Amino acid sequence: MSEKEVIGICGIGRMGSAIADRLAAKGFRLVLWSRSGVTDEFADRNRAEIALNLASLAFKSDIIITSLINDGAVDSVLSKLVETSLPGKLVVETSTVRPDTLRRFSEKIKAKGGSAIDAPISGGPELVREGTAGVYVGGATIDYKRYLPVAEALSDRIHHTGSLGAGAAAKIVNNMMLCGYWEVLKEALLTGKKAGLSVETMLDVLLTSPGGSPALKFRAPRILGEDKSIGFPAKGALKDATLFAEVAENFGVETPAIKAAVESYRTCIAEGHGDEDLSAMVRTALEKG
Repeated sequence: MSEKEVIGICGIGRMGSAIADRLAAKGFRLVLWSRSGVTDEFADRNRAEIALNLASLAFKSDIIITSLINDGAVDSVLSKLVETSLPGKLVVETSTVRPDTLRRFSEKIKAKGGSAIDAPISGGPELVREGTAGVYVGGATIDYKRYLPVAEALSDRIHHTGSLGAGAAAKIVNNMMLCGYWEVLKEALLTGKKAGLSVETMLDVLLTSPGGSPALKFRAPRILGEDKSIGFPAKGALKDATLFAEVAENFGVETPAIKAAVESYRTCIAEGHGDEDLSAMVRTALEKG
């Protein structure tokens, strides 16, 4: 379209606010709604309109993005959204949820005149604001192409992974790998520490070897305690890891690495580090070991 579509954002948490910041910076007109409310300051900063309710958000938006904490929150919001008319609206679910969550609402959305895709985001708020997050899209090609200008504002790594639900599945695959990586990194660094290696030396070795990764490079200063910023909190990592294990087990897949990560994050959170970056799981284990 020659003119940018109006984007409604439902959920202004860490990720939703980053999405709003980035899209506003790229010239999109925004309408915002959150169950906990949207501040005038945030709306003014992004030249956005605050919707009084979901029906108002749907009426004023062309594309409706949901960015919510979990499956329960998505169920609650979509249950209300499908009570309103959605002629020509595209519902885009960006949360980390089960592959079947949006599929369960797709027929109701269609009956109201709309369409839907799942497009979860890989990477934290800082990558979203930089436009370098990953986006995995599941849904019809026509809907994917309609969403593409928005996705391109958020991401330099966009993948159309298949039909509805395939985006969520791809996000789970990617994040399961990362979840297992942090657990194995913790175990490896603890082993090296007991063998007499410093954490600094081990990270230097890993960052110049196949055992390194962009994720490790990004979080190495946090593991060393040099950077206290929060990319994604440990309590969020536990929530996601628990979801990953449940989804895998529903398909009959055993997940010993993910289960070990779940226990590591539970310990980290029990010790008071739930609101710190997920790398606190590694850092605090090293401090104790």
